[in-house]
Amino acid sequence: MEEKIRIHLADDHQVLIDGMKTLLNTVENFEVVGFSLDGNTIFEEVTNNKSHILVLDISMPNKDGIEVMKEFSTKGFPCKVIVLSSYDDLKIIKEVMKLGASGYLTKQCAGESIVEAIQFVNNGQEYFCDTVREKIFNTATKDNSKLNKNKSNALALLTEREIEVITLIALEYSGKEISEHLFISSNTVETHRKNIMKKLKAKNTISLVKYAIKNKLIKS
Repeated sequence: MEEKIRIHLADDHQVLIDGMKTLLNTVENFEVVGFSLDGNTIFEEVTNNKSHILVLDISMPNKDGIEVMKEFSTKGFPCKVIVLSSYDDLKIIKEVMKLGASGYLTKQCAGESIVEAIQFVNNGQEYFCDTVREKIFNTATKDNSKLNKNKSNALALLTEREIEVITLIALEYSGKEISEHLFISSNTVETHRKNIMKKLKAKNTISLVKYAIKNKLIKS
């Protein structure tokens, strides 16, 4: 029998908790194992109930979502985190992703996206709802005419995010600069780099640059 994905919900509104719990428990391999209305005890609770995924609101009493993420970052992540928020502010998105969140959804799109987001994140992928994805993409490509994405041959092997990462590597961005440019953590950048190297069977950065030039991601 397939192991159920154990989910912990954290929001300061009981009505929203109840609604999400009802929705998620209808999915065959999902199990809501706990919830928090207060930020102070989230770390202990997700650790004790062995959650795989935490769905975390930014606006929490006593300790907000960003403070919870900082606690996770300091103590070590007991589970993966999807931020669910009323805010689509890029500054907040950038901060929580750099702290190690695996996904970000606005509450406006949560109903249609939360199930897919949990599945993606549980499988080791990042997830952004359409509103957030569009904002990140527009900001990441603004004033950067060098990012010319050729989606023919490259997309056959790489995801869109991996294409962004390999392009920035080829443009000599450091890991820290890529992290800041794409609003993701340094650990996530390194994971993408390793996945790209594996997919392309590349031995070094020079191989990645050659691939980027060949597929017209950058100019030689």
